[in-house]
Amino acid sequence: MAASDPNMNDEPEASEAAMRASSQNGAAGRDASWPRLQRQIFRTASRHLPDAPGTDEEAVDPPPKRTGSYARWLPVLKALPWVLGALFALSFVWDFPGVTLTVAGYPVVLEGLLRFTTVSGLVGFGTNWLAITMLFRPREPRPLVGQGLVPAQRERVAYRLAQAVSDELINKALIKEKIRESGLVAKYRDLLVAAASDVATDDAVRTEGKALLRGVLRDVLSTPSVQKRIVALTAEQVEAQAGEGLSGLMLRTYRYFGEDDFRARLRETVRRLPDAVDPLVEELDPVLDRLPAALERRGDEIEALLTRVVLRLVDTLDLERMIYENVRAYDERQLEMLLRRTTNEQLNYIKYLGAALGIIGGFIIWAPAAALVAVTTIGLAIYAVDETLFRARTDATPSS
Repeated sequence: MAASDPNMNDEPEASEAAMRASSQNGAAGRDASWPRLQRQIFRTASRHLPDAPGTDEEAVDPPPKRTGSYARWLPVLKALPWVLGALFALSFVWDFPGVTLTVAGYPVVLEGLLRFTTVSGLVGFGTNWLAITMLFRPREPRPLVGQGLVPAQRERVAYRLAQAVSDELINKALIKEKIRESGLVAKYRDLLVAAASDVATDDAVRTEGKALLRGVLRDVLSTPSVQKRIVALTAEQVEAQAGEGLSGLMLRTYRYFGEDDFRARLRETVRRLPDAVDPLVEELDPVLDRLPAALERRGDEIEALLTRVVLRLVDTLDLERMIYENVRAYDERQLEMLLRRTTNEQLNYIKYLGAALGIIGGFIIWAPAAALVAVTTIGLAIYAVDETLFRARTDATPSS
């Protein structure tokens, strides 16, 4: 074996100490360089980010409240139970005693009219009020009266609502269709390509990026364990590439007589690798210069990839479970407010209409034959007028 340099054994220890110091300095530099690179990339790319939608432009206005004839009659109907209560109290004192009215030659006894009509009206109002109230109250289970329908079936209401919304309103197929029709993927593909091109060609981004990459490579190549692996791999590859010919024979002969010298030279070469990083990093500039054109050429492929990613994300969403869990999180009061927010006026109309219908029932009890004839005649007349107006409006709509 050829004699090796006696100072060669001291060099690895000194070089390892130097590499550790260099690694610590490199880590400190990277810690400062990485935030600067992030800020510079965001500053450059943010010029292509879409503006945040304005609240005035994008907000969806609530549809106007439809005020049909019931809305105009509702204030009158609200006063009806109070009027009926007062008349019911009056009936205990005076209820047309001995009063008889002659209609078309037939005598009609009015005595008891207040009692019949007021009691029927109050019963009609009370039953409707109780039915609507029992939809939501009591919120908590009670020993005798139980619990309201909606609170008692809160889990099922949440499940059915989530099922209906996810099946009919915002299902995955509809979301995918809207994504394809909206052209959002193509729009954001263009923004992505433009932002990436600007980032790749920005001098400040390049400077910070190369500084960070340079520090990372130096740190990695200065690590003793990495250098040992490089030396071992290089030795294996050199011997493998030498083959079985004359060159292989010479290499094996050299290594047999000078293995220590061969290893020392490899270690010295690998030790100098961190100093050779700068020219390699500078070779990034031509690659980055070609990046914008390459992105433009592959715009269709980028769009297809983005589309697949977005649609895959949609497929991973469990919309029904998301809606169910959100509605399920509502307590009894919130669920009641959710339902009352859109139906409260109609529920009130139904509730107070019971009083008016009860009054009609009272008239039928008081004078069955005459009241039935009158109610039937008035009902048919109202239906005929309503049907005529509806047909006239329907026929006028296409022409307008």
